[in-house]
Amino acid sequence: MLRLMAMRILSCLIFTFLLVNEPWQTEKFNQFDLLYTAADVSFKNEYATMISSGIDSVEKFTGHSFSRRFHVYVHPDRKSLDTQWQKDWGVDDFKSECWMVASGISGKIDLLAPRVWKDQACEHSFADKLKTRQVIAHELFHVYHAQVNPGNDFNNVAGLDWLVEGFATYASGQLDTARIQGLKESINQKLPTSLDAFWTGKLKYGLAGSTVLFIDKKFGRPVLLNLLTHYES
Repeated sequence: MLRLMAMRILSCLIFTFLLVNEPWQTEKFNQFDLLYTAADVSFKNEYATMISSGIDSVEKFTGHSFSRRFHVYVHPDRKSLDTQWQKDWGVDDFKSECWMVASGISGKIDLLAPRVWKDQACEHSFADKLKTRQVIAHELFHVYHAQVNPGNDFNNVAGLDWLVEGFATYASGQLDTARIQGLKESINQKLPTSLDAFWTGKLKYGLAGSTVLFIDKKFGRPVLLNLLTHYES
């Protein structure tokens, strides 16, 4: 009996270990490697299609391709995503806010599996395919920006958060009518008076994105793209 109980306990421990340390599966595509776990096997093709569509959007907007390959990690749950961010950002007790579902730098994207957004995220819905594609495109624009910027994956862009996030918001199509309307309704309120302060408050995505929109329309796409190469010296 004791041996049987010991075997059952050992089986449970092994099963728990495999769940926590679920191995990554990798599929290679033209410009990126998609890494996912068994939980997302049935969704991987849909994710890959959305990523490929986002890459097309980046190339159409910028007129350039990515300078090097990158990885896209689809994390099966928020615990996996937080663990990765804790390692990347050197904050052992970091816990992400519910609206945080992805990040992008020059060599990779970390993405909370869209299939779990309904239960493990807020302000995002996998059922809304357009907005899901825009979230992925947003991170792809970050990857592109980081690849053309010598600032060490945004570590040396202090004071330029408005540009980093504004560019990704505007270029991905997230500067939609709802965000524009939110800005119009707040026009008589006390708004930030400096670009650095634009990346603050509830309107930060709209403020930053609309600033980049203004630059693009007023000074032209080449000027906007040139700004992406600047960093804190």
